[in-house]
Amino acid sequence: MRTIRDYTYVEPDDRGASAAIGNFDGVHLGHQSVIDLAREAGRKIGAPLGIVTFEPHPREYFAPDAPPFRLMNPAARAHRLEKLGVKRLYELNFNAALSALTPEAFARDVIAEGLGLRHVVVGEDFCFGKGRAGNAADLERFGREMGFGVGIAHLLAGNKGEVSSTAIRNALSDGRPRDAALMLGHWHRIEGVVEGGEQRGRTLGYPTANMRLEGLHKPKYGVYAVRVDVLDGVHAGHYLGAASLGVRPQFAGQEPNLETFLFDFSGDLYGAHLSIALVEYLRPEETFESLEAFIAQMDADCARARAILSAT
Repeated sequence: MRTIRDYTYVEPDDRGASAAIGNFDGVHLGHQSVIDLAREAGRKIGAPLGIVTFEPHPREYFAPDAPPFRLMNPAARAHRLEKLGVKRLYELNFNAALSALTPEAFARDVIAEGLGLRHVVVGEDFCFGKGRAGNAADLERFGREMGFGVGIAHLLAGNKGEVSSTAIRNALSDGRPRDAALMLGHWHRIEGVVEGGEQRGRTLGYPTANMRLEGLHKPKYGVYAVRVDVLDGVHAGHYLGAASLGVRPQFAGQEPNLETFLFDFSGDLYGAHLSIALVEYLRPEETFESLEAFIAQMDADCARARAILSAT
């Protein structure tokens, strides 16, 4: 997969894609239905599959002080899109110039002339251009005028209502990662680089890989059964584990992070890129009267997590 960030300079080989347009936060089943339509259109016209998205997320750009809401950081989104067969990721820099484009200017300068897209697909609730003034019908009209095809995807509904990033965030906030996975079409994953911690877990017999949650929506604080992908380095591979997500009240922590204990693993993961899949919520964060009681609870958490993961 090739990543293109500047629509004003695009290599000839990166033009002519059939692309889905959107933010694709979470790359959930609704997003995947839009991507599938772009894939099918591309197959018919002999065009590679592309994604047009924006970084930072427009919501972050216009409200930088709002609480974190993203389900995925850019790297996690790119990894998921690549797994879906995307060949061209147009991750455009969302800035003052791009946000000021009228709907017609966006269609002309970005889609038609800048990226040279042959076909685009959007959801039926798609809005674009300055002030979100353009809609899907406007895009269809611009496509006819400017020479690119346009497909409109209907909103996808699941067993419990519309599939959306908001519904997925609500499920995660409630400690329901399996419900979130049903809407995502995959486990909700948190990706990041392992950072050095206080190494307290090592002294307790539970060394953990510590990752920041900066910029991401925070699932319900507590302990989870998890699946772990180590994406690079000498320990690259798939593992099972248990993770604590939150502020570590036992040790008067304040900044939320994710601490993951990998079962049956020995080695140094500092600096490695990990992808942690939340499979099941085990319990909320707690404080214990003694370290012995704390360790006994971790023993029980890991035993329960092993049993859950072996059956999942």
